[in-house]
Order: sequence, then structure tokens, then C-alpha cells
Amino acid sequence: MAKRKVIISCAVTGAIHTPSMSPYLPITAEEIAESAIGAAEAGAAIIHLHARNPVDGRPDQNPDLFEPFLKVIKQRSDAVLNLTTGGHPSMPVEERIRPARTFAPEVASLNMGTMGFGLFPMLERYKDFKHDWEPAALEASRDLVFKNTYADIEHLLTTLSPLGTRFEFECYDTSHLYNLKYFLDRGLVKAPLFIQTCFGILGGIGSHPDDIMHMKRTADRLFGDQYQWSVLGAGARQMSIVAMAASMGGNIRVGLEDSLWGGPGRLAETNAEQVRTARQIIEGMGLEAANADEAREMLDLKGGDRTNI
Repeated sequence: MAKRKVIISCAVTGAIHTPSMSPYLPITAEEIAESAIGAAEAGAAIIHLHARNPVDGRPDQNPDLFEPFLKVIKQRSDAVLNLTTGGHPSMPVEERIRPARTFAPEVASLNMGTMGFGLFPMLERYKDFKHDWEPAALEASRDLVFKNTYADIEHLLTTLSPLGTRFEFECYDTSHLYNLKYFLDRGLVKAPLFIQTCFGILGGIGSHPDDIMHMKRTADRLFGDQYQWSVLGAGARQMSIVAMAASMGGNIRVGLEDSLWGGPGRLAETNAEQVRTARQIIEGMGLEAANADEAREMLDLKGGDRTNI
């Protein structure tokens, strides 16, 4: 009997962690490209990408910062490229959409609801920062609303869907699943849905096993066989959530955007390290990592040759 295929996504750098938190966080275009290619070679079928200012590591949605690493990754890998429309929670939607609108990727992330996005507890763990913007941005999240209104979501859908881009629907709480069901019923999204349930961010659902089962039960009830389920776990519980979700029939996301850790008290040195760990977990369960073309088939993607990368 054929082994079940599991899509491994890798979120390479993100906008949550700041440069002072880990010397291994990719910042420059060269670092992001090399880290992404390494993750793909380790078994990630999908690479989720943000850009950063190469001087101070600040999250930046300027398409000119995306282009250098996108070109290199495209040349050296057949991975599915997934561009953020989340950017940083402080950015307006018109800034956040710019890279996906420019490059028409196979996949773009799409946050499915307005929420608090509390990063300020990190100030209790990190005291020494290289750049003034880092503690200021973390503190600002105490009074920040990550705005993803129905109008914002509809704007992203109606702008990017005509480009053939499909979506990684990032759902941080049960209400986000219901929001997605609303857009499905209206015909603005179509199956198969790629639903990324996100655990462990302050402002969203927690990372207890009951939380994971609750989100899966809700998604099953709302979407039946119309979706592919994936999970990400923020912080130290990343791999335990990977193992639980894989055992429940899910796909998985790892990467330095979501967790800086390679083990208890030890920083991961590369994204590939986390991908290899996740792959060992699923292969130990008798499962198999999907390659990029298998992921394209599972998610009904248009193919890398139909992007502007």
C-alpha cells in the first residue's frame, strides 16, 4: 500500500523574530535564498517567504527586495513559492499585497481575521538588541491590531485570484475558519482549500492538544473533504505539534519564522535542520514527504512556469 504523502512547508524568515534573537535568522537576499534552497533540498515542498531590509533586518514588503532571492530560488529549486500577504502586523493591506501582486506566485498566504498579535512577551526573554526598532516593534504589539477585515480579505482574493494564485489560509482561531466558510459559500474561494491552522501566538488559539483537535474537528465539519489541513506551532512546541498533526492526517509547516529552536535550549542553525527533523518524525510514522509536484497536484496549483518570477 502506498504511503500517505505529507506536504512540508518551510517559512524561512518571517516578520516575528528580530535579528538579535538568533544569529542564524536569514536577513539578506543571499541568506534567504540559500536557506530556502537548503530547506527544499531537505524535503520542503513549499517555501513561504518574507523579505527584510538587508541593513537592519526590519520586515519589508518592497518587491525589489523579494526579486533577488526569488530569482535564485526559482533557478535552483522546483519548490512551490508561497509569498506573504501578511507582511508585518503593523503594515496596511496595500503594502502587504505588493509582492504577491507583482510576482503572481503559485501560493500566497492570507490571514483570515482581525486579531491581536502579541509579540511583547518576548521582551521578557530578550534584553540585548542590535537595532532600536526591535524592542520598539515588540512593545508596540501591546497596542496593535492586526487588521484583516472582510473588505481586506475580499480585496486580496479578488486581486490575486485572477492571477491564478491560490492561498494558504492562515487561521489563528476558530472564527477564522468560519470566515473562510463565508468566502467559500460566496464563491470567492474554491476547493481544495489549503488551511494552515496556527497555534501558540498570543491573540490566537493556544497550542494545547485540545486546541489542535478542536480546530481540526471544526474544519472537518465546515469543509469536509474540500480541504488540505496543515499546522504550524509557534515556539518551542513546534515539533510536538508537527507530530500530533501528522498522526491526525495533516500536513506540516516548520521554519525559523515560526520557531528559532532546534531542540531544548538550542537554536536551529538552518531552516533545513528543522525540515530534516520534521521529515524524520513523519517518516518514523510510516509517512512520506510530498515532493513539489505532488504538492502542486494535491493543492491544484497552476505551476511555477505561470508566475512572474
